[in-house]
Amino acid sequence: MLFTDALKQIHEGAKLEINPSFERLREFSLSESPQETKYGSLVYKTKLKGRSAKLTEIVEGEPTQEQKKTIQKVADYLQGKKLIQLDRSMGITNPFHCRAYISESYAHIAYLWGKMLFEPEPNNEPDFNSIQIPEWPETKIIADPESKITFILGSDYTGELKKSNLRMAMYSTKQKGGLGLHAGSKVLKVLTPEGKLEEKGILLFGLSATGKTTLTCHHHWLDKEGEATIIRQDDVVLMQKDSYCRGTEDNFYIKTDSLEPEDQPILYKAARSKNALLENVKVLENGEMDFFDDSITTNGRAVVLRSEMEDTDKEIDLPQTNMIIFLTRRDTIIPPVAKLSNEQAAAFFMLGESMGSAASDVSPGKPRRVVGTNPFIIGSKEEEGNRFYELIKANKHLDCYFLNTGRVGKNDGPGEKITVHDSATIIKEIARGTVKWKKDPDWGYQILDSVPDVEISKFHPENHYSKEQYAKLVEELKKERREWLSQFKELNPEIKDAI
Repeated sequence: MLFTDALKQIHEGAKLEINPSFERLREFSLSESPQETKYGSLVYKTKLKGRSAKLTEIVEGEPTQEQKKTIQKVADYLQGKKLIQLDRSMGITNPFHCRAYISESYAHIAYLWGKMLFEPEPNNEPDFNSIQIPEWPETKIIADPESKITFILGSDYTGELKKSNLRMAMYSTKQKGGLGLHAGSKVLKVLTPEGKLEEKGILLFGLSATGKTTLTCHHHWLDKEGEATIIRQDDVVLMQKDSYCRGTEDNFYIKTDSLEPEDQPILYKAARSKNALLENVKVLENGEMDFFDDSITTNGRAVVLRSEMEDTDKEIDLPQTNMIIFLTRRDTIIPPVAKLSNEQAAAFFMLGESMGSAASDVSPGKPRRVVGTNPFIIGSKEEEGNRFYELIKANKHLDCYFLNTGRVGKNDGPGEKITVHDSATIIKEIARGTVKWKKDPDWGYQILDSVPDVEISKFHPENHYSKEQYAKLVEELKKERREWLSQFKELNPEIKDAI
């Protein structure tokens, strides 16, 4: 009752501005002195530039005494304080009702978050509640799965509010037999070598800075008659037992780091719209944005409108999933792509491999592992992996892959860079069915032998090292992976044995 009682005290005792219009939120947010770009969009600067993962506490059972004291202090502090209450709807099919309470002096958080979701049905009671108080002297996020209430304290980062609701949506989906996935979704309409037009529903998993949004929002240069890309979601989907994936958000909260028009034309255009809302992006004296200037952070963000993006439609759900792709960013012996068995796919789901970034709690460039590439899991991680394994085995139409978006062959030199062009082309040609595979003798998965428009031989890891070096790196990585998987005592043994 602690969380629900505190929420009731806040709702009754604070001075609430209830569901102000976006025009009103924009007006409130001007007190934060945002910069205006030459396109007419606003850029806000925040104290915190990313999520505070290490300071996030998931309540398990009874709250601790410290958590009880903190929550009551917050409820008492907010008596008579000005808060914005904003109600939004998450998803279109069986949507969740989300309610947020945000300090009025940080109205830009409500403005950005409100744009990400849909108009709510009137008079609905909220499924999830979040209270974000950026001025709190201590940074701490406390999420209670039982009441589905989250307190976000001492952080003015909009991503914390966004994820507080998505975290609860994923947990609720798991409770009903599905699985919430930190993944983008899209449909590719492609022509097979036999001339048949097919639709491929694709999920792309990836931690921040692996290219998830970039590849989700890519057109893949599909140029044959009848082919098309349809972008659905860029962050979280809710997979049902039959592989149907419910979408969650209306607009996208994209990273702006190194956005450029050649390889990321859809995102680049959307981020320069007058209707984009941005955080921590460098604005030059002429009002132009410099997406390559990381003096503020490498985790600059923009809320961009789906309705303004090419290759989108009014749908956000994925009726059927045909391809699951795990994105990673490594630089030695990980090939550009591999096709996985169900057991290997579940193992890679558990491994969640990548590198740290400014949006994470791991230093940029350092190895990072997060189960499901999902830092927002509530409950048992073994349950997540076992559920994922059950889902992919039950859906025979579904194939799994991993895709390296980093480099291959780093040694004395930087190695061979895998470009966005390479990755987007590989995904397109796998969907078309034009690639040829061969078995990797060290790992047992399938790697590319040939693919149109990509010189794949330069990315074969064994070509960059001596036999001794390569064998050593393989054994070291196998050992790392086995040690990681060994900590999950309740994980299906078939998954553990896949490495």
